[in-house]
Amino acid sequence: MIEKTLLQVDTLANWVERRLVTSGLMASVVATWLTAGYLLSGSQVTAAEVDAIGTPAPLGFADIVERVKPTVVGIRVKIEGVTQPGEEQQKSPFPPGSPFDRYLRQFGIPHSDSSVSKGMAMGSGFFISGDGYVVTNNHVLANGTNPEVMTDNGTIYSADVIGADPETDLALIKVSAGTNFPYVRLARDPPRIGDWVLPIGNPFGLGGSVTAGIVSARGRDIGEGPYDDFIQIDAPVNVGDSGGPSFNVKGEVIGVNTAIFSPSGGSVGVAFDIPAETVKFVVQQLKDKGYVTRGWIGVELQAVTPEIADAIGLKNAEGALVVQLEPDSPAVKGGVEVADVITSVNNESVKDTRDLVKRLAATPPGSSTKLGIVRNGQEKTITVTVGQFPRTSTEGKAEKKMLQPPVLGLTLAPAKAVAGVAGRGVVITDISPTSPSAESGLQVGDIIMSVGSLPVDTPADVRSNVEEARTRSKRAVLLRIKRGDSVNFVAVPIV
Repeated sequence: MIEKTLLQVDTLANWVERRLVTSGLMASVVATWLTAGYLLSGSQVTAAEVDAIGTPAPLGFADIVERVKPTVVGIRVKIEGVTQPGEEQQKSPFPPGSPFDRYLRQFGIPHSDSSVSKGMAMGSGFFISGDGYVVTNNHVLANGTNPEVMTDNGTIYSADVIGADPETDLALIKVSAGTNFPYVRLARDPPRIGDWVLPIGNPFGLGGSVTAGIVSARGRDIGEGPYDDFIQIDAPVNVGDSGGPSFNVKGEVIGVNTAIFSPSGGSVGVAFDIPAETVKFVVQQLKDKGYVTRGWIGVELQAVTPEIADAIGLKNAEGALVVQLEPDSPAVKGGVEVADVITSVNNESVKDTRDLVKRLAATPPGSSTKLGIVRNGQEKTITVTVGQFPRTSTEGKAEKKMLQPPVLGLTLAPAKAVAGVAGRGVVITDISPTSPSAESGLQVGDIIMSVGSLPVDTPADVRSNVEEARTRSKRAVLLRIKRGDSVNFVAVPIV
């Protein structure tokens, strides 16, 4: 029975082979494979853009890695004022309690390993031009000086910082000597969920390490800032990989490894990349002028939930609700008001707050921009002259706070900014279904009157009070909640 089955398979295979040869397809396929194999194995890496375009879907990744790996570098910086063993180690460059502070405490810039005790911190990067420009993460360089680049062949070069953008956690440096470096291309098209991805970096200072996985999700907001738009991958990424590239099977960079979700400090298969589209926008400006210019109108925004949409008469839960205005900002001058819902920019629909932020950021300062709004149920169009996002002033903080991460799994808005709600307090407009708040019985529409004994009027009040409780090692906070005509207390665990 087995022999008969094998004979049938062999006969079928011979028939297929005869048909392919007869039609000329076999010769074409063989020629394609031979040509691709020659291009991948016979080429020498030079100071030219390298890729693997035309490569068949791989059974393995060795040919691709062989071509792109020389473009990836290790980066190390000198840490000033390193403490002695047993004393407090290097502090995170991110705000205490923020997602990057929690997830990157052992990522990119080590805190307690041997590299810190030697006064050095490590990360990764990659060449984007033959004359020595290298992309990395801002947080790799943030607490250090005298950056050095170590190439794949072990050569070490000193480098200069060209510019950095904390908003997207990107930085650009340039090797001081040499003009013959292999470099890679940033992907033209965004990856699809399920595409292969190959991160290459400098984990634990080992250098030149490759992992493989797939694109798990796109458009991730991990709560770090208004420009969050991460690619999630499941390939292992570890300490020291920060700033390194993730490649597709064409040898193009689809993103820069920036963050990991890691309760234990090691890789658990959830990592986040800055998309190539963002890298292009930021790096070009850093190269041209050393900083990034973004459009800004001076608003604090709130997501439009189905409940809010229903309350103000919107057909769909889309757009961005204006919660607060910066004094004397472009939005104020243009006639934007609190409780307006911005639904379009230059006649193009706005999906949500992140969509609006990205569009405004990409708008050149000084541009006259038409905003479609809904005010008191009526559609209007107003014109706003977009300003420049302040880089050093305290102005612009509200716009930066647009996408603050939920606190306790709650999305909040000041009571005075929500239609149909009067008085003091902070309204719960959305609740993460997996959060402790959902398990505690809180509901959308509840008004938080106080956290502990401290009254609250803004989401920032709630956040600061919760963070204060966290610093005092409190395991839960007591929220005074108003629901309809009743008021009660609810204890919510701090995660």
